[in-house]
Amino acid sequence: MDAMPQQNPEPPPSTLPPQGATSVPPPPAPMRTTLRRAAFGAIAGAVLVTGAVIAVPDGAGKTEPPAPGPVARAEAAAAAGSPASLSDLTALIGDRQKWVETHPADAPSWAVLGTAYVEWGRRSADAAYYTRAEQALQRSLAAQPGERGNAEAWVGLGALANARNDFLAAKKWGETVRKRQPKSWTAYPVLIDAYNGLGEYAAAARATEKFGTLRKGAPALARTSEMYRNQGWREDALATAQEAADRATTPAEKSAALHRLGDLAAERGEPAHALAQYDAALRTDRGHLASLVGRARALVALGRTDEALADYRTATTKLPRPEYLLELGELYESLDLDGDARTQYTKLRDLLTQARTAGVNEALTEARFEADHGDPEAAVELLRAEWKAQRRSSAVADALGWSLHRAGRSEEGMQYAEQAVGTGVRNASYSYHLGVIESSLGQDGPARSHLEQALRTNPEFSPLAAPLAREALDTLGAPAAGGPAQMRPPEPEPSVEPEPAEEARPEPSPEPSREAKKEEDGKKAEEDGGAGSGPEPSRSAAPSGQEGASAPASS
Repeated sequence: MDAMPQQNPEPPPSTLPPQGATSVPPPPAPMRTTLRRAAFGAIAGAVLVTGAVIAVPDGAGKTEPPAPGPVARAEAAAAAGSPASLSDLTALIGDRQKWVETHPADAPSWAVLGTAYVEWGRRSADAAYYTRAEQALQRSLAAQPGERGNAEAWVGLGALANARNDFLAAKKWGETVRKRQPKSWTAYPVLIDAYNGLGEYAAAARATEKFGTLRKGAPALARTSEMYRNQGWREDALATAQEAADRATTPAEKSAALHRLGDLAAERGEPAHALAQYDAALRTDRGHLASLVGRARALVALGRTDEALADYRTATTKLPRPEYLLELGELYESLDLDGDARTQYTKLRDLLTQARTAGVNEALTEARFEADHGDPEAAVELLRAEWKAQRRSSAVADALGWSLHRAGRSEEGMQYAEQAVGTGVRNASYSYHLGVIESSLGQDGPARSHLEQALRTNPEFSPLAAPLAREALDTLGAPAAGGPAQMRPPEPEPSVEPEPAEEARPEPSPEPSREAKKEEDGKKAEEDGGAGSGPEPSRSAAPSGQEGASAPASS
C-alpha cells in the first residue's frame, strides 16, 4: 500500500518523494559505487552510463552497451530540455540525495537535486517540495556562487519562481543567466514561462524563437506551438504540436505532446478528438495526470458526466491542483449536486490556504472562485494587486474584467475584458465574459457578436457558463429585421441652400412689355439684315452646361 504524501515542509534531505503523490510508484533507488563517483563525479557518471563506447578486453568481442537506467534517463531528459517520467525522476532524486549526504560541497549535484524537487513539486502539486528545492539550490550556490559559473542553480531558482507563479523573480533569474551565457539554451524555458505569465507576449515570442535556434527537436516544437496558440494561430499551433508528437523520443515527451494536441482540440470545440488524444497520452504514460483531467473535461462536453466525475475524483486525489478542484466543484454545481459542490469548494479554500503558506501565488484561481462563488470584491482586490505587480497576462485581464462586472462595475471591467480578447488567443470564456459585460451596458450588437463567438469557438467551454451563454444570446434575440442594411447609419437629408436675406436679395430686372419687345426685335432685325426674323428659341435649347437653369424672372 502506498504511503500518504508527507506534509512536513522541511523533511530531512534523504527523504524520498511520497509514493502516494502520483499514480506511478517510484522504483527502488539504483546502486551506485563511491569509486565511480569519486573518479568521475555526478555528470561524468551520467555520461558513462549513457555513453556509446565501453572498454572491453582484447579479443572479448563487441557487445551492445547496457540500456540506460532510470537515473541516466532522467539526466538525459534534463540535458535535452524534455520531461522525465515520474519513476525516472524519483530515481534521480533518490540518487542525488544519497550522494550529497556524503559530498555536501558538490554544487552541481545540489543544483540537479533542487531542480528535480521543483519538477516533482509541480507534477505532484505538493508545494512542500518547493521549500526543499529552495534549500537545495541555496546549498548549491553556497558551495559555488553563480558568479563563479554555477548558472545551473540560477536556472533552478528561475524554474522554482515560475512554479510558485512569481514571474517577476523568474524573469530576473532567466535574464541574468542569458546575459552571462547568451549561447546557452537553459535560460530560455524559464524566460518563456515568465514572459507569458507577465503578459509580455512579444518577449515570449522572441525567447521562443531563440530557444528554437539553440535547441532543436520536440521541446522547441512544443514551445513554438504554445507561442502560435497564444497568438491565435490555430492551424500553425496544431501543425507544430503534431510535429512535436511525431518527433518525441521518450514516453514522457510523447505523452506531453499528445496532451497538447488534446488541449488544442478541446479549445476548438472538438471533444471527441480531444478525448482520443488524452487517451493516447494516458496509454503512453499512465502517470500523466494532467491528461486525466483533460479527459474529464472532454467527457463533460460529450455529456458523459458519470465518467467525467470518476476521472476528476481520481485526478484531484492524486494531483490536487486548485484549478482542478474548482472545475470539479462547478461540475457538481451544474448537476445540481450543491452539497458536493460546497464540499469541493471547502477543500479548495483549504488548498489555497496551504499554497499561501508555502509561498505559492494562486491569486488567479482564488479570484476566479471568489468572483463566481464567493466575494467579487475580494476577487477585485486580489487581481488589482496582480495587475499592480506587472502580472498582466490575458488570463489576469479576463479575470479582473469579470470580477469588476460581478462587483457591479461593468463599465470599468470592460476595458480589461476587451484587452483579454484583444491578445489574440481564442478562448471561449474570454468572449463570453466580454459579451455578458457588453450586454449589461446595453451594447446589444457587440454582446451578441461575442456570445456567438464564444459558442462558435467551443460550444461546451464550461458546464456552468456555456448554458448561460446560450440563455443570454436567446434573451438578446435576433438582430433587427432587414439585417445589415438596418445597421447602416441613416442617409443624410438633402441639403437645402438657405434663402438669402431680404435686404441682400438682388432686385430682379423688370420684364419688358410686348410692345417694347417687338420694337426692340424690329430694330435688331434691321441691324442684322433680317437674320433674326425666325422663331424665338425654346428654353430647352440652352447651351451645354445650362440645362435646368431658370431665368431670373421665374423666381
